[in-house]
Amino acid sequence: MKVLIGVTSSIAAYKAAEVVSALVKSGAEVSVMMTRNATNLVGPATFRALTGREVRVDLWEGGTSRPLHLELAEEDVVAIVPATANIIGKIACGICDDLVSTVVLSTRAPVVVAPAMNEAMYLNEAVQVNLATLRKRGVLLVEPETGWLACGKEGKGRLAATETILAAILDAGSSGGDLKGKKVIVTGGPTREPIDAVRFISNRSSGKMAAALAGAARRRGALTVLITGPVDVPQPGGVKIIRVETAGELREAIESEWQGADCLVMAAAVCDYRSAERHSGKLRRQDKLTLELVSTDDILKGFARKKAGRIIVGFALETADEIEGGKRKLREKDLDLVVVNNPLREGTGFGSDMNCGALIHRDGRVRDLGTMTKLDFSERIFDAISALLEPPGA
Repeated sequence: MKVLIGVTSSIAAYKAAEVVSALVKSGAEVSVMMTRNATNLVGPATFRALTGREVRVDLWEGGTSRPLHLELAEEDVVAIVPATANIIGKIACGICDDLVSTVVLSTRAPVVVAPAMNEAMYLNEAVQVNLATLRKRGVLLVEPETGWLACGKEGKGRLAATETILAAILDAGSSGGDLKGKKVIVTGGPTREPIDAVRFISNRSSGKMAAALAGAARRRGALTVLITGPVDVPQPGGVKIIRVETAGELREAIESEWQGADCLVMAAAVCDYRSAERHSGKLRRQDKLTLELVSTDDILKGFARKKAGRIIVGFALETADEIEGGKRKLREKDLDLVVVNNPLREGTGFGSDMNCGALIHRDGRVRDLGTMTKLDFSERIFDAISALLEPPGA
């Protein structure tokens, strides 16, 4: 894959080096172009060293028989990392007065934009209108995170994590793979079971693992559906996203996509219980309150019963005797593959970018994956799924 990174003059420009390095490690051929102002924040020599290629800054720079902006526009993916309010406005309005904006207007390749700026600028109505315009035109936006900003305050506008941007770029450049022609349903995040009008039962699932899984399936060419509970994490591009809250809504959403599906990856943390009675208003504070809880439907087991040739993958969250717990779940629910992990292991689990666990196959084989990023963890899971989807003798 050939990737062109455009670096603009956000204070986060130095983080573009991390993205470029990650892309090179992934096997991509990376070139870099910069706005003139971006060179005041990070030098072209940095990117030249990382890519082994000349960094382009000047629209009028020669060297080939073709205009430079047309030559650069032919890469497989063009990504602006970081993207300032200025470049976002130019792209939205079709203004091309420097190399970066001119290349974006000239390319027919997928365009990825990762904004980074002060929260006041990001939330400004003009910027939000421009971002909405880009979304409508099919530009893949990698939403900024909330965190500590260069201005010395906390807010939204911090450049997304390197792994998130990397996944978006790789996803945008995916044109096929071992899952091409397959339909994959991924579920993720928590469910919420209401108690009254304002309270609910839920869990700590962040949805990061499901987002990584959906991105991996999409990059491998699958028609991918991500059904997610309430989460606040960036979602992969090129994926159909269905948002749900309760276990019942999750079951209905899977049912609506079941036709034509080849694989269900059930990474959602479904609440095991719900309140037997949902109060219509807000319950008043009391010295004591007793709630009667009843079990929610076993969604995974229900769909495994009617798999009809589909591959069904479950997740087993275990805090002790992980492998035995995973084998028991695989056997009791008639699954094809179980991913078992322990959220109490240091540096992994809820909200982390890392995971640690093992794959348990239907035939009893166990593969320890060790500790790795959730992106890499997802790829190993889909290596196993892809093998299961291959027809005998293929």
